[in-house]
Amino acid sequence: MSGEHDFQTLLCGMSAQLVEGVYVFVTIPEGAMPQDLTPRMVFRESEGVTLIVLQDEAVAHRLPHEFPSRMITLNVHSSLDAVGFIALIATKLAAAGMGVNPVAGFFHDHIFIPEARAEDAMNLLQDLADQGSETAAF
Repeated sequence: MSGEHDFQTLLCGMSAQLVEGVYVFVTIPEGAMPQDLTPRMVFRESEGVTLIVLQDEAVAHRLPHEFPSRMITLNVHSSLDAVGFIALIATKLAAAGMGVNPVAGFFHDHIFIPEARAEDAMNLLQDLADQGSETAAF
């Protein structure tokens, strides 16, 4: 399987990128997606289709939405079966009182965090990467 498995390598090699825009979560019935909507993520559940879209798009399409958030891409190619990497990040953010919604892509993990906490999350992630680098030096 492609991607990195080693926890320490993932932590040391991680850089976080705050992606432009405010994202929201939307749910629609199967087959009801507007043709000109460009979701960042689509996930089908038994209750409906969950979309992550830019807030401006949700408003323009009059779609009810929740959780205005910022997307942070973790720029390290983690394996899809890497153990503990996202758990550590979610735990660190939770300890700071921050909800996090992780999404795994093939090449990178992405986290959606409350819009107002974006800078806090970026600082915590930088601290985490720095601590991983310091630990690896020993």
